[in-house]
Amino acid sequence: MLVKILPALQDNYMYLVICPETKIAAIVDPVEPETVLAAVDKENVKLNGVLTTHHHWDHAGGNEKLLKLLKDPIPVYGSNDERIGGLSNVVSQGDVIKIGNLNITCIFTPCHTTNHICYFVESPNGDKCVFTGDTLFQGGCGRFFEGTADQMYSALIEKLSSLPDDTKVFCGHEYTLQNLAFAKNVEPNNELITKRIQWAEEKRHQNTPTVPSTIADEKSWNPFMRVHIPSVQAHAGECDPIKTMASLRKEKDSFKN
Repeated sequence: MLVKILPALQDNYMYLVICPETKIAAIVDPVEPETVLAAVDKENVKLNGVLTTHHHWDHAGGNEKLLKLLKDPIPVYGSNDERIGGLSNVVSQGDVIKIGNLNITCIFTPCHTTNHICYFVESPNGDKCVFTGDTLFQGGCGRFFEGTADQMYSALIEKLSSLPDDTKVFCGHEYTLQNLAFAKNVEPNNELITKRIQWAEEKRHQNTPTVPSTIADEKSWNPFMRVHIPSVQAHAGECDPIKTMASLRKEKDSFKN
């Protein structure tokens, strides 16, 4: 598959997901429709779906405008949430969407919002990626706006961590340096974090995205994916992974590096 990273707003990412064999594509969180359509024209593909991760305006706010700009209607996928503009195709845990030859499995990850969905994409040749919206970021996770630590534990540890290690992770925002600064605070002796910070600083200096990482990467440096690791629990002063998750999020909410 091909994934075209489309920066939007101040620090958002939209993603054009393309099946090369069929030239059919889907767009993840098209908050800037004009940018999306320019990319569709450039890549010479047929847009055949919107994958909405959650209702927040900087993710779903462009859905209705995109539909108006298109000649023909396309399905807008998302969870059962009336706050998602243009929603036409409701999906839930385990549902599969076809975009060309790509299989897209929906993963229900409530917490940041009550109806957040991540999209796991597999191609016939074995390529794998997941679009995690504001649930999993590189080095971090979303705020618990509408949910609990138990829900984020389920999302990150029980669901996303169980994906194949080589799955590429495309998140909704460019928050990598801020997140890794906090990760370094949690695990100051984790050299993988130090190396990734140096790498990310170079990428941002060149004004290029730090996405994607992989599931294996996140397990190695993301404290919210490491709540069962003794060094992370020791930092949080907890011995239970869910309590560790809650403690880390509370600390991160007011963390300044």
